[in-house]
Amino acid sequence: MRILVLDTIHGAGEIGAAYAGAGHTVDIVDIYRGTTPEAMQNALTCTYDLITAPVHMDPDHPLLAGKNIPFLTYHEAVRQLLGKRVPHPMIEITGSRGKTTTAHALAHILGERGVLHTSTGTYAFPEKSMLFKKSIAPASVLSAVTCAQQINGWLVVEESLGVTGAGDLAIITSADDYPFAAGKKNAMDAKIASGRSAPRLLIAPEVKAEGWNVVHVDDLAWCDRESCTITWHGTQHTIQNPLFLLPPYRVPLMLAATAAVLLGVNPAPLALFEALPGRMLVSRQKNVIIVDNANSGTNRETTLCAARYARHLAGSQELTLVIGQVEGDGKVCEGFSLDQIAATIEEVRPTRVIHVGGIVDPMKCPGNNRDPPDRICATLEDGWRTALGITSVGSIVLSVKTWR
Repeated sequence: MRILVLDTIHGAGEIGAAYAGAGHTVDIVDIYRGTTPEAMQNALTCTYDLITAPVHMDPDHPLLAGKNIPFLTYHEAVRQLLGKRVPHPMIEITGSRGKTTTAHALAHILGERGVLHTSTGTYAFPEKSMLFKKSIAPASVLSAVTCAQQINGWLVVEESLGVTGAGDLAIITSADDYPFAAGKKNAMDAKIASGRSAPRLLIAPEVKAEGWNVVHVDDLAWCDRESCTITWHGTQHTIQNPLFLLPPYRVPLMLAATAAVLLGVNPAPLALFEALPGRMLVSRQKNVIIVDNANSGTNRETTLCAARYARHLAGSQELTLVIGQVEGDGKVCEGFSLDQIAATIEEVRPTRVIHVGGIVDPMKCPGNNRDPPDRICATLEDGWRTALGITSVGSIVLSVKTWR
């Protein structure tokens, strides 16, 4: 077949190489940066047997609109390329919030030999050694599968905007919805549609999906303060962990524990799971409590939770809030807008505000009651150092939306 693969930013090279390795003729076009002008012109007039592109590509792009040619999203293309050559168990996780926490928690339960691929990196278990760091675009699943096969282990993969459906179980971690693909598609519709090809689809509360393969987590699991109980086919498992008290952890841990039970694995190791860097990890510098909530999913809800947690641990209302979004971080799909940041600051009412981001004019920066922030920093690291320098008591909350 002659195959057209679009979008070099999000994995066209890997997907194109896989198709070429299978004996197909492949043309690859950069649709965003214009680095392949000759290939673009050829593709406009060439006849193809298949076109594949990311699910987020504008369906009215000249290379897609009006083409009577079989089309696969990158998720579907990866599923086709993998065929039956997948590790077992293989679990795919998608959602706008909670993906990384769910993935790490499930890998912690599975233990033994396996590979964990997330936005924080790709790791070999049980030693947790870093193998590589790639995006969570579906093309990266190809490399993760190869690594898992080499060690004959399990695979847990985090993916953006859907799953391939090639694994044993798919998980949707949140019900958040937003438009994408030039505003012509909805994220939740895309995630649910991709999950329908999985043997089993486990969904978070408030995700509205039904079907033969759909399992609602709140039909099997429920939490009571620090404990979570999962009941499946007459067997009951109860796990105790103080992280169940924190809203950003509760659903991801419920999903990880329930996924383990669906796979026939005892979720008991989850009792020893600890907070992750950037996801409510607590540390102390002298008399100051620091709650690290800076990650790609940082938003108003997680910031409010982090602030409550920090004040509770410090026993003081004194709080320095480091907040913002790292400008130009293309890997962060959903933004933390200035209006959202300003509204969050007004709810938290911190003692001091450090805004992180590329804002030059202080009057355009969000602050408490719309006043300018106390400091403006370009990076999370600068914001962290600045906060330590101006905070002697109470707590610091790091709530910068960034890729780590």
